Amino acid sequence: MKTPSATEVVMTELVLPNDTNYLGNLLGGRLMHWIDIAAALAAMRHSGKVCVTASVDEISFNEPIKLGHVVHIRAMLTRSFRTSMEVFVEVHREDPLNGTTTLTSQAFLTFVAIDQYGKPLPAPPLDPVTDEEKHRFEEAAIRREARLKYRETIRARRG
Repeated sequence: MKTPSATEVVMTELVLPNDTNYLGNLLGGRLMHWIDIAAALAAMRHSGKVCVTASVDEISFNEPIKLGHVVHIRAMLTRSFRTSMEVFVEVHREDPLNGTTTLTSQAFLTFVAIDQYGKPLPAPPLDPVTDEEKHRFEEAAIRREARLKYRETIRARRG
């Protein structure tokens, strides 16, 4: 059984002119793309299978990331359920000119491993070890319940 730290993926990207808007800030969509890739790799590292994005709970953009900054994206599983896996991602920006590093974004994504026909596969169990891993493991069940309740509420309103 794997631990969350065994699923960890760290990606590093340099913000280039093509990655920015007219203010010189990293495009939110580009950061979302990088987050999705890192999270998918963590899910694949855990399951050993091809994984697809099932949902993105929330992505917060707390600080801008500027042209020339280095972006560090860290992803790891928080919990696995029957077929789904929740992945936590945090993003730090590094200003290489002054050496400062700042937490800029966090996100929770859900992935599902699939077979060659696109059908969901069982997710291997996850074994949290550290206090932080155990805390995220417990919170993942709460987030999953909220996701399922939200989905049920929307379906009911649509009739």
